[in-house]
Amino acid sequence: MCLITEADDHDGCALVAPQNFSMVEVGIYRSAFPKPEHFDFLTALSLRSIIYLCPEPYPEESLKFYEANNIKLFQFAIESQKDPPNPIPEDTVLAALKVLVDVRNHPILIHCKAGKHRTGCLVGFLRKVQDWCWSSVLEEYQKYAGPKCRQRDLKCIERFDTVRLRQCLLSIMYRYLGYGPNRKRLLYEEENVQAPKLKAKVFENEINQVGPAHT
Repeated sequence: MCLITEADDHDGCALVAPQNFSMVEVGIYRSAFPKPEHFDFLTALSLRSIIYLCPEPYPEESLKFYEANNIKLFQFAIESQKDPPNPIPEDTVLAALKVLVDVRNHPILIHCKAGKHRTGCLVGFLRKVQDWCWSSVLEEYQKYAGPKCRQRDLKCIERFDTVRLRQCLLSIMYRYLGYGPNRKRLLYEEENVQAPKLKAKVFENEINQVGPAHT
C-alpha cells in the first residue's frame, strides 16, 4: 500500500491528494471524499471510474468535472452506521465488487466520506477474494480506521462469502497471478490502461513490501 500525500505532475507543480489516499492495487486507489482542490491530482491518475459508497447526492461541481474528464461514477448507497447496526447488504457488496474488479473500469478510485469504514470494508472484501490472511486484512482496515475501528465492519468482512463473487467473475476480463512468494495481484489482459501521470513524493511502504502471507 502506497500512501501518497503529495505528488508532482510533469511540470513539477505540486498536486494535493485527497485525505487517506493510497494505492490498493495497480489501477485501484482509495481515499476520502475528493474536493475541487484535488481535481488536478485526480486528472493525473487518468481515472476511468469512481466508486462512491454513500447515499448522499454528489456535488454538482464534481459531477461536471467527472463528465468533462470521461470519468464514470458508480454510486452504492451504504448508510454510515455505528455499532451495532445491520450488516452491509450482500447484494450491494457484490455489485460494488463486480465494478471494482472489472479492469475495463480501471484506473478506479474508491471513496466514501472519510475513506475509513465503508471504503475499508470494500477493500477488505477485495482482500478476501484475493485470499489474504485475516491478520493482514485486519491490519489494513485498522491502518485507515485508526481508533474508530468498528467491530461491525470487521465481522462483516470476516463473514463475507466469496463464492458468489468468484462465480460472477467468469464473464469479466480479470484473473489472478502469483506475485512473489506470499501474495497475489491483479493482472491486466486485453486492456491497455494508461499509467498515472504523477511521481509520488511520499510513500509509507512500497506495495510489493507489504504483501500478506496466505493462510
